[in-house]
Amino acid sequence: MDTIVIVLAVAVVLLALVMIAALVIVMRRTGVVAPSGPSPEQLAEVKAEVNEELEQARREAEEIRTKAERDAGEILKKSETLAESAALMRKEVEEEARILKTELKELRSDLERRENRLAEREQRLDEEARRQTERARKLAETETELADRREELERVAERRQEILERVAGLTAEQAKAELVKEIENQAKREAALIVREIESEARKEGEKRACKIVTLAVQRVATEQTAESVVSVLHLPGDEMKGRIIGREGRNIRAFESTTGVNLIIDDTPEAVLLSCFDPVRRETARLTLEKLVLDGRIHPQRIEEAYERSKAEVRDLCVRAGEDALVELGITEMHPELVTLLGQLRYRTSYGQNVLKHLIESAHIAGIMASELGLDRDLVKRCALLHDIGKALTHEVEGSHAMIGAEIARRYGEHEDVVHAIEAHHNEVEVKTVEAVLTQAADAISGSRPGARRESLEAYVKRLERLEEIAQSYDGVDKVFAMQAGREIRVMVRPDNVDDIQAQVIARDVAKQVEEELTYPGQIRITVVRESRATEFAR
Repeated sequence: MDTIVIVLAVAVVLLALVMIAALVIVMRRTGVVAPSGPSPEQLAEVKAEVNEELEQARREAEEIRTKAERDAGEILKKSETLAESAALMRKEVEEEARILKTELKELRSDLERRENRLAEREQRLDEEARRQTERARKLAETETELADRREELERVAERRQEILERVAGLTAEQAKAELVKEIENQAKREAALIVREIESEARKEGEKRACKIVTLAVQRVATEQTAESVVSVLHLPGDEMKGRIIGREGRNIRAFESTTGVNLIIDDTPEAVLLSCFDPVRRETARLTLEKLVLDGRIHPQRIEEAYERSKAEVRDLCVRAGEDALVELGITEMHPELVTLLGQLRYRTSYGQNVLKHLIESAHIAGIMASELGLDRDLVKRCALLHDIGKALTHEVEGSHAMIGAEIARRYGEHEDVVHAIEAHHNEVEVKTVEAVLTQAADAISGSRPGARRESLEAYVKRLERLEEIAQSYDGVDKVFAMQAGREIRVMVRPDNVDDIQAQVIARDVAKQVEEELTYPGQIRITVVRESRATEFAR
């Protein structure tokens, strides 16, 4: 309101100034007034000019007043907005103050309760301290009484010992030493005889029982002796189907290989095509896809993708079913569904050409038979053997050895600690502590080493032969080395001038030791060092 009054006063002052300026202008135009006075025409002109100036001054004053009112309205609006903001802030401050008062009241109540509890606790501690003091006083009195009785008993024992020494003619220390020495010698002789007999019987019985258990387990297990390959064969109803599989300008075969990730080989083999892939799961999925396409007869890129998706779902179901069938065959129940799925995935994995799932089932049967012969928990041992290679299902996804990965998976899904230990210890990565772990190792070794279970690649075989010859050739005095009998014998020819008979024996022993430390091989390898001296003369 004060602002409006100031603006109006300024407008009035401006209007007065304008009127004074108009009068000055009129006087300047008319000059000095004649004594007789202005003429009527001059007065009319002056009046018109003054009216015009007054009207212009009035318009300017009106504009100034309008602008002042508008500014005053804006100022009022800003004032009202600021007032509302101040009121809102005041409410917020009051609300925060109220909340702080409430919290302060609660804190004060909590503090009072704590003080009361501390007072009660202090009172109980005082009472307990008084009881402890009373108990300590009673214990001190009892200890004093016991000390008096102990002194009395010691005096009686000393008098008795003096009487015995006087009668026997020996001191107590001498008699004790002779008695202890005689008993010790007799106990050592008896213990040595007993230990020798026990060790001899245990060794004979243990070897006999171990051979019997392993023999029975191997004889009672009958499994297929087949090796997996990286190629699958799909038979066709006719050779004309090959052209439909290839498609116009090869678009179908390109779409099939890009979708499945499997190489499709179409050659001169009648009514058959080959599927080649190192991943057995992808190869099986591609085989099912191509089989569906051949049965349907409609082969084009879109149908290939649809058939591939259906085949992937079918392979997943087959994996679950394979895991469940393995559990049913072994009579194992109550296993986590994720473990069953991982177990079924091993149906399509191989180790040295041996199917991993079949290897696990065979190991579980062998371990169960040995556990029955030893009177152990058969179901627990079979469970250990069945899950010992479960980590191979995730070796390509998780870092670490398959034994440690499998142990972590089994622990995560609630398997018994003995099962977890058997899994992580079956390759001696941790120290073996249970009988179940030992039986798991034995069953794994028996299943993997039986004839026909695994195959060795030609490349590894050649490398082993080359390494055998390199090891023997690295010794001084060796002339020639021959790896014979598929690597089961090494024939080392030495120079007789540089190597004598004793050194030849040393070379044979050192070569055998180095081969044991560096190479892995089935059975045993015989090292034969040949030192040959020849004397040649010519008769002329």
